[in-house]
Amino acid sequence: MLSSKELKQQAKDSLKGRWGQAVLLNLVPTLITIALIMIIAIPTALLLAHTYNDPAAVQDMANNTNGGAASSGGGIVSGIISALFMSGISWTYLDILRGTKSTIEPFKDAFRGFTGLFLGGVILLAILISIFTTLWALLFVIPGIIKSYSYSQSYFIYYDVITETGEKPGVLNTITASRKLMDGYKGKLFWLDLSFIGWHILAMLTAGIGYLWLNPYITATKAAFYEQLPKNV
Repeated sequence: MLSSKELKQQAKDSLKGRWGQAVLLNLVPTLITIALIMIIAIPTALLLAHTYNDPAAVQDMANNTNGGAASSGGGIVSGIISALFMSGISWTYLDILRGTKSTIEPFKDAFRGFTGLFLGGVILLAILISIFTTLWALLFVIPGIIKSYSYSQSYFIYYDVITETGEKPGVLNTITASRKLMDGYKGKLFWLDLSFIGWHILAMLTAGIGYLWLNPYITATKAAFYEQLPKNV
């Protein structure tokens, strides 16, 4: 396994001459999220304005006990959509790193997780990983964090199996494969994440604009990490 510095250098080399495409690839999900928020926010604002002027409606809202469930459901949907976008983006950087892809097509590659054999599997992976991680976190925070690192390679493994065999692997088998693949490497990935703390601080100082460049850098580095893992597990 290469050092964190070497993995980062691989990521930078793979992004050389592609930073503009990478930034746009990272920006696509953000723009879509903003658009969805606007679509939802405007009708919601109108509804609240009407409700405010209707005391009976206000009382109905106060007596409604399903708010927590709705919020939880929204969180699940948000997590699934994020997984669909991030899986496609991660696979793109992996292909660039491997040399099987030479250019980034932002408006196409951002939606790779939504297509063909990938869609259903990514959704199930997102749901099961969230459930498993949450259950482990109920024991204590640390086990939940450890398990999140154990399951972190699931989307890469799912992608590789489909592209190599043309068949969908079992979702539980994919999660198990990730857990085995990360045996002895969870600490390595943890320290790799820690090495980006300084960059996170700088990105936050730019009011978040710096993440347009930082996120591709991190995601490409994670792809380089996966590529270095021994696959004979």
